[in-house]
Amino acid sequence: MATTLNETAHDRSQTKKATLSGWIGSVLEYYDFFIYATAASLIFPQIFFPKGDPKTAIIASLATYGVGYVARPIGAFVLGHWGDTRGRKHVLVVCMFLMGFSTMAVGLLPTYQQVGMLAPTLLVIMRLIQGFAVAGEISGASSMILEHAPFGRRGYFASFTLQGVQFGQILAAAVFLPLAHYMPEDDFNSWGWRIPFLLSFAVIVVGYMIRRNVEETPAFEQESVDGKVPKAPMLQAVQESWRDMLRVVCMALMNVIPVVATIFGAAYAVQPGYGIGFSKDVYLWIPVIGNIVAVLVIPFVGNLSDKIGRKPPIIVGAIGSGLLSFGYLYAISIHNVPLAVVMSVLMWGIVYQGYNAVFPSFYPELFPTRTRVSAMAISQNLGTLVTAMLPAVFAAVAPPGARDIPTTVGTLALIVTAIAALAALSARETHRIRMEDLGKRDAVPVDKEEYKHLREQSVHGGSGVKAAA
Repeated sequence: MATTLNETAHDRSQTKKATLSGWIGSVLEYYDFFIYATAASLIFPQIFFPKGDPKTAIIASLATYGVGYVARPIGAFVLGHWGDTRGRKHVLVVCMFLMGFSTMAVGLLPTYQQVGMLAPTLLVIMRLIQGFAVAGEISGASSMILEHAPFGRRGYFASFTLQGVQFGQILAAAVFLPLAHYMPEDDFNSWGWRIPFLLSFAVIVVGYMIRRNVEETPAFEQESVDGKVPKAPMLQAVQESWRDMLRVVCMALMNVIPVVATIFGAAYAVQPGYGIGFSKDVYLWIPVIGNIVAVLVIPFVGNLSDKIGRKPPIIVGAIGSGLLSFGYLYAISIHNVPLAVVMSVLMWGIVYQGYNAVFPSFYPELFPTRTRVSAMAISQNLGTLVTAMLPAVFAAVAPPGARDIPTTVGTLALIVTAIAALAALSARETHRIRMEDLGKRDAVPVDKEEYKHLREQSVHGGSGVKAAA
């Protein structure tokens, strides 16, 4: 039976370190990213924009959330280039520092009442830096874990990247919840909201301590030894893999579901202009519960994708979560908290994870080692850039006072998820392709029986990370 670089050079202790690094790094970076998203929905319309027109303030605040995604393709190009030419480890440390400092700066910004239009201008600049930094996180962390993972277990281990993202959202809401609940509203609006941003100092300290101890991946080191590290990985990625990059752009449109669940949904539920009347602390519990379920579901879905393939969970997750978005928004519209929780758990916590748990392995598996980080970073971030504009689009087509908001927004969400499902359907299956053959259009999958045998060897051999699930 043939052996591969991934099987012979594989170090289980490094699998553990790489997975924990990707998980904790994603927790911390996406804590930063989502405290901004939460604040943009709950508080920024009141403190960074004129108060005279609630509709304009809501749209403008949600647009600043989207602005962060404008910087993502630029960050993907720069950080992807770094990851493919200098290594996965180095780019992840850079991402951590940029995200930590920009988030802390948001917590120190003056308000609109203090400095006028300078306030939203500075807010946009910090958001651009955040977007630049986060552009390399998922692609870098997914590639690092994937390249350290044993054959037959790549889906399971890579899924921890997105488990970290979901946990980061829980952490973001967990910080906001006690502040929104226990602080007087005037205090929360004046200075309490700054606390979660300033706490991101932990990103810089904890993230660096973890990531400095992870070794570079065997696959990247072998590319360096063989002299295959490209000088212009993005150009090479487009030349060799433009079809798969286009597929990833379309599949990344699935970010519409987080938009519905945590961004537009929050504004729809709590902003006075919509008149729904959810209190901020009550609403924050809805996506938190969904995220808690997601954290539990993700490793199981990642493991399932190692058994049945990457495409089935993604396609089912895309169509199913798109359909469930109608019910989720309807529950908010009738102010039914128990129903909103149930629909959040189904849409966000369970069904969406068919996509969310699998793309960290599926995306990098579509590309060869030499261009993996660049190809995944630029294509994924182009897709999420499109969806980042959707909160403002949703607020514009379904503004306060509009009729049948759940149907309008739900229909748009379903159309977008259907596009993602079709893109996944058109891609080749990758879970049984060896590491050195990933990215090759003519790659021959390992025989099912041989794959099953290799996978069972990996499972029974242990990994040191199983408890982390």
